[in-house]
Amino acid sequence: MNLTTATHIPPAFCQCVSPKEVQEQIAFADVLLLNKIDLVPGDELDQLEQRIRGMNAIAKIYRTRDAELEMDALLGLGAFDLNQALQVDPDFLSETAHEHDETVGSVAIVESGEVDGEKLNKWLSYLLQNQGADIFRMKGILTIAGEDLRFVFQGVHMLFDGKADRPWRPGEQRKNELVFIGRNLNETALKDSFRACLI
Repeated sequence: MNLTTATHIPPAFCQCVSPKEVQEQIAFADVLLLNKIDLVPGDELDQLEQRIRGMNAIAKIYRTRDAELEMDALLGLGAFDLNQALQVDPDFLSETAHEHDETVGSVAIVESGEVDGEKLNKWLSYLLQNQGADIFRMKGILTIAGEDLRFVFQGVHMLFDGKADRPWRPGEQRKNELVFIGRNLNETALKDSFRACLI
């Protein structure tokens, strides 16, 4: 399943669609183009980018004129990479980094330790059945107990795709990194319920 999407946001875009639709387009995107930047003051672009980060902490944001962008920037997007997210947004994991919008936001979970596979399956099933409509995107890398391969997953609403990835490298810290983007996400409940899956 390829979940890579790109969203182009011209200045007039927000005037012709509902705010909810704009938020959902931003939340689903892997790449966002802030176009016609020559028509907007730099401080306003900074404020807009900060607001977008509150709705989608993992998308790549490019400032463009005439929507010009190298194709390499749009192709070859892979699974969630926490280091990449931190390069884009150094405050990605801070407690207050993603409170710019009241309904659409991001929740990041980083936990060491191994996950019980059976508990994980039950947790994900419950989450998708009960909150799937509000979860626009989710991505993660997990350490499953008894497995030598990383487990990677991504999902959109109730659709979920997960598989064994590459082996953990010698000396590599085995940890769990998850990101949820959606509406009305309860950060405390998500973190606590995931921690209950740890051994």
